[in-house]
Formats: sequence, structure tokens, C-alpha cells
Amino acid sequence: MSQFIAVLVDGIVYSSWLFIIAVGLTLIYGVMKILNIAHGSLYALGAFTSVTLCGLWFNAGLPPMGSYLMLLLSAILVGLVAGPVIERGLLRFMYGKDEVVLVLVTYALFLILEDLIKLIWGVDPLFITGPGGESPYSLLGNFEVAGLTYPNYNLVLIAVAVATGGALAWALARTRSGKLLLAVIHDREVSAALGINVGRIYFVTFTIGAMLAGVGGALTAPTVSVVTGMGAEVIVLAFAVVVIGGLGSLPGAALGALIVGLVRAAAVHYLPEVELFSIYFVMAVVLILRPKGLFSGAEVRKI
Repeated sequence: MSQFIAVLVDGIVYSSWLFIIAVGLTLIYGVMKILNIAHGSLYALGAFTSVTLCGLWFNAGLPPMGSYLMLLLSAILVGLVAGPVIERGLLRFMYGKDEVVLVLVTYALFLILEDLIKLIWGVDPLFITGPGGESPYSLLGNFEVAGLTYPNYNLVLIAVAVATGGALAWALARTRSGKLLLAVIHDREVSAALGINVGRIYFVTFTIGAMLAGVGGALTAPTVSVVTGMGAEVIVLAFAVVVIGGLGSLPGAALGALIVGLVRAAAVHYLPEVELFSIYFVMAVVLILRPKGLFSGAEVRKI
């Protein structure tokens, strides 16, 4: 029974982490129809930026709890700096081109950003720790479930995932901007003809997506060693989640993350040798049954 509970808790925590990363990717695709491979590099930028800012905070002798503000600031910086630069400086010239071209463009951007990270931070693993060993991962203490001990930091991941999903769902359904965004999703040309500033919608969407990638990286940094290349592994997992749920679907991203998280946790505890295979097995099964994902919507055909 304790092992089943461990699978459940580990799966929910891992699902929360996956959702935070994948929701930005599915948002960008849903609005802009861009399969953004550079999303993994934005995630890595969030992680490396948080290492730098938290390191400065700790070395200045400031209260350790303030390091959580540095994690948040890291994500905001990635979104507000990298997002607009990429969208205004590159992607806006590619709108209307074939989706394969856009994939190649974002892949090239991914390679450029990976080398930029190496130039700035080097290739050695980095850790978020203060002079006295302080780390955001351990500052909040632990909690117990059925005799198993988990860091309270895991509850932060779950809370952020729930808050992010709830905020996006509310914004899309209840706000004027969200309804304009839905109009652009359904038909960009008609939306532009009705006076909607599609370029501004794209700009804001990509900035928010980049910020969500930065949030994922910043929240992950305290739990792992931050190394170059970490974005490549993450983008594969994020693609698996959005493909299972359905490209561009917010509920699909949530369900896909939950499925992947629980399946991976079960594999780790019961059959660890098939952990990596299990994720792609689930993706293959879903695509056989639902080629466009679990929450795929009807496609609009122009005649």
C-alpha cells in the first residue's frame, strides 16, 4: 500500500512539473501554430538565470527565504527579455509560412540558444546553494504521507501547476483578451479583418509562453544540477505531453501531463528498466487510437 501511495504522490508531483513546462508549448502552438522547439532552451535559460540570481542573493547574506523571489524574477526576466526578442526579431517574419519551415527555424534557434548558454555559464554543472548550504528545495521543510517523507517544495510545484492552469482557463473564458485570443485561434484572417491586432496577440502569447518555460526551469533548478543540454530532454517530454493531450489544448496538456506522470512513476517503482520506454509506449498507444491526441478539436478546412 505504501508503494502505491508513493507512485501516486510521485506521479502527481512529476505531472505538475510536466504541466508547467508543456502548457507554454501548447499555448504557443494553439495560437500561433508554431511547434516551438526552442521552448526547451527557454526552460534552460530560466534554470541558469535562477542559479545566477539565487547565488547573488545568498552571497549577499540576505534572508534565504528571499531566494523564492529570485526564482520568480528569473522566470519573469526570461519571458520579458527572450520572448519579445525572439518574437519581434525572428518569428514575426515567418508568419504564414509552412509549419515545417517554422519547426526548422525554432530548431535552429534552439541550437543557437544552447551555444549561448555555454558561452555565458560554461559547461560545468551548477547548483543553487548558499554559503551555509541553504537551498530553496530544503528551506520549507518536509511532510509525511503514509510514513513516506517528501519535501514541501513538491507542494509548491503542485500549487504553481494548479494556479497556472486555473489562471489560463479563467483568462481564456472570462476576459475580453482571452476571447480575442480564441477568435485568433479559430481564424486569423477573419480576426484581422474584424480589426483584431493579430500581431499584438502573437507577441503577448509568445511572451507568456516563454515566461511559462522560464517558470518551469526556475522551479526545477533547486531540485537538480543545472547543466547544458537539459533543455533537449525537457522538450522531448513536453512534446510527448502535448501530443498525447492534443496540440493546442489546455485540458489536453493537463491530462497528458497526468497520464505521463503516473505512468512514469509506476514504471520507476515497479519496473524501472522500462521507465523511458513507458512514456513513448503510452504516446504510441494514444496516437494509434486518437491520431491527433485525446482533446483534438475539429480542423477548419478552407474551400
